[in-house]
Amino acid sequence: MHRVGYLLTDGFQVMSLATQAVFEFANIVAGEAIYRIQNFSVDGGTVRSSLGMYMDTLPLAAPGLADTWMITGTLTPLTPPSEKVLESVRGFVEGARRTAGLCTGGFILAQAGVLDHRRATTHWAYAKQLRELHPKIEVEEDRIFIVDGQVWTSAGMSAALDMALGMVEKDLGNEVARSVARQLVMHQRRSGGNPSIPSC
Repeated sequence: MHRVGYLLTDGFQVMSLATQAVFEFANIVAGEAIYRIQNFSVDGGTVRSSLGMYMDTLPLAAPGLADTWMITGTLTPLTPPSEKVLESVRGFVEGARRTAGLCTGGFILAQAGVLDHRRATTHWAYAKQLRELHPKIEVEEDRIFIVDGQVWTSAGMSAALDMALGMVEKDLGNEVARSVARQLVMHQRRSGGNPSIPSC
């Protein structure tokens, strides 16, 4: 089973959680629980979204909680999260199979130093700031999502859906990914800037 953990920080964008539907439908298509999805925050409890709704989360209390980490974006990506959040990110990236920054969630990875000397993307409105604030990152603003080693980043929230589908394709193959895309009425691969999915 693939354990997918979402790290929610205060003011997280609600659309970040839309990517969970990709993994949900992968389970449906596969006919078994391939993915287990859980929401986390540093201390657990309720976390307020940018829309004002609250989400219950589990605490980041122990290593090995997930093998894939999805870092949610915020509407204020230039404001760094707490050092406690950054320390947690640095801690779980080491042992994770992969870690992804959803849209402006890439800023948290950048602020934690995870994207140094890597290719990455983020929302077009913040790509210039990401490049200026973190010159060690090779920012490519014309990509839907980028995979560099075990680190994934997406250009926006809708692009994060493409990225999640790319993860399903890597894990379960092209046919399952195609079926999930059909169920969600989305393109399996959008034209323009979409990378090929590396083999396992």
